[in-house]
Amino acid sequence: MKHFLAITSRGLENLVAEELQELGASNIKTIHAGVAFRADMATAYRCCLWSRFASRIILVLSEFNVMDDMDLYLGASALKWGEYMAPGCRMVVDFNGTNREIRNSQYGALKVKDAIVDQFTKAGKARPSIDKDAPDVRVHARLYKEKMWLGLDMVGSGLHIRGYRTEAGQAPLRETHAAALVAKSGWDKKTPLMDPMCGSGTIVIEAAMMAADIAPGINRKKWAFENLLNFDHAAWMEIKAEAQVKAKRGANKNEVPLIGQDVSSRVIEVARANAKRAGVSSMVRFEIGDAARVTKPEGTETVHVVCNPPYGERLGSEPGLIALYGEFGNQLKREFKGCTASIYSGSDELLSCLRMRAERQFKLRNGALDCVLKTYQITARGEEGKQTVAEVAPDFANRLRKNLKKLEKWAAQEGIDCYRMYDADLPDYNAAVDRYADHVVIQEYAAPKSIPEETARRRLFDMIRAVVNVTGVHTNNVVLKTRQKQKGTQQYEKLAENRRFMWVKEYNVELQVNLHDYLDTGVFLDHRNTRRKLGQMAKGKDFLNLFAYTGSATVHAAVGGAKSTTTVDMSKTYLAWAERNMKHNGQGGRQHRFEHADCLKWLETTKTQYDLIFIDPPTFSNSKRMEDTFDVQRDHVKLMTHLSRILRAEGEIVFSNNKRGFKMDHEALAELGLQAKDITAQSIPLDFARNKQIHNCWIVTRKQGE
Repeated sequence: MKHFLAITSRGLENLVAEELQELGASNIKTIHAGVAFRADMATAYRCCLWSRFASRIILVLSEFNVMDDMDLYLGASALKWGEYMAPGCRMVVDFNGTNREIRNSQYGALKVKDAIVDQFTKAGKARPSIDKDAPDVRVHARLYKEKMWLGLDMVGSGLHIRGYRTEAGQAPLRETHAAALVAKSGWDKKTPLMDPMCGSGTIVIEAAMMAADIAPGINRKKWAFENLLNFDHAAWMEIKAEAQVKAKRGANKNEVPLIGQDVSSRVIEVARANAKRAGVSSMVRFEIGDAARVTKPEGTETVHVVCNPPYGERLGSEPGLIALYGEFGNQLKREFKGCTASIYSGSDELLSCLRMRAERQFKLRNGALDCVLKTYQITARGEEGKQTVAEVAPDFANRLRKNLKKLEKWAAQEGIDCYRMYDADLPDYNAAVDRYADHVVIQEYAAPKSIPEETARRRLFDMIRAVVNVTGVHTNNVVLKTRQKQKGTQQYEKLAENRRFMWVKEYNVELQVNLHDYLDTGVFLDHRNTRRKLGQMAKGKDFLNLFAYTGSATVHAAVGGAKSTTTVDMSKTYLAWAERNMKHNGQGGRQHRFEHADCLKWLETTKTQYDLIFIDPPTFSNSKRMEDTFDVQRDHVKLMTHLSRILRAEGEIVFSNNKRGFKMDHEALAELGLQAKDITAQSIPLDFARNKQIHNCWIVTRKQGE
């Protein structure tokens, strides 16, 4: 009887211990992320072949204390390595852990390697060579504090590598984890099993192998123990042959429906190919299906649903998940009455969107993430199903529906496909909701400190679900952002690097927007009326756009017939964006200039005259790229001084800003020979009518006679 260690993920220790006992192991003891046991070599082979939950199985050769590198070298030298590995073989040392003296795992591996190589060299035998890619023998070393375990890997590579999966989905679930989920779900192997988000089919395939009593390692081509000098070939052939007979019998006998669905046709093809390689293609059925619309398979009275829905680490970047879980939970309650559902996720918050109460749960570690498998019993009377999506945030949903009834018709008549649908109309649902063609952007305003974080989060989740239900937008087309009070150029700051652009229609132009990478999208919706007016004013004129952002106002002016346009911004990114907007709308040529400059400095030096000037400066800016700070209230007269110098006699300035309570200094303007007319009321579009202070807008001209 030899000493072995089965390594596993945290949370799976008891599962591994139970299966090792069934396989004939003795003296079983669970430890952190592993199970120690004793067995003869034949039983160890059987454990390697049949373990569904262990990651590796190690033949432990020695345990000793390590206080320094000399202890490590001497401890490794004390073993008779020539009894296990042949002279000149290829080997690698996997060293895990550190302590106060052995602070680097690579150094620890080097000392163990030196001890082994020196032993062969001193005996006058060919020294083993190091081969990390294809070793004959894999030495396993594990150091925890002063305790050292030294042994040989019986498998060679992870036991999760079954051999049937050559391609996986975006977030593949390890085969050992999938098998553990099926085991812990309570599935009885007699009830039909279904995975509505199956990806590459791992859960369904592992369930099929369990139902048919197919050894998980049956398709593995190489085992590290076959290269050991004490390998018992006859015993291994007998164990392997017995497993092959069981696999053939089990696959032919099993008649339990095992079904996997996924929205991706490509992934479904991958799952079918995986099932074929696993030898279970006759037992499983993979088909295209949307989890948000999943129904019970025909011909089944009761089903056990087991699935691993996606769970993003950053909810803010994956709001579609919130809606997906909500829709999925409601569909389960409607269509799977009397059934059981076991859902595995790394987010308790997302699981709460199912709106179901778990009967039991099983916690385990998936890599660096703490995850949980929750099992739900869905009542036969459908009591769980009484709550529909419409009842989630009913006040918010009703207000959104009311707004859309008016806005959708108006938007179609206006010829626009991006507009604000909701803007903090109700105090409990503090967000703005904007439509961009077939996408929706939800901008959550930071909740007051008096609102508990959990309450604010629940309301946000409910808002997202209600938006999907009311608008019918696909969950993947919902974008979530958190908006706080802006300072300087914060609204332009980058949030991500997705580079997912799309074109939206605004009257007679199309503008490019990016809904994901920045807090703002590339077009300020509340300035829509101002842009249209600029287009109407610009015919035959030389047009200047300062603080131009993505040049949307320039596009309207150019399409409106401007003689020339000049677009000025200190961001190369936004100037390039402006050029794309112009080119897309058929506006090119030398008459359209793009100036990369600090607008304030540019104004001080330019001598070119203009007929029409649009300026929408920030409320405040202390950008590192500007020499001075800028405050629109303090500095607007200085701005007008420079603008007056480059404005032609009959010219007009359209001046806009977002400062609440902004006061135009009419006396100072009069001294410059200018006059200002407030056109704010006309500049605010219908979809922003609730917020009269969203911006202010003025037309500045020369006083008659000046």
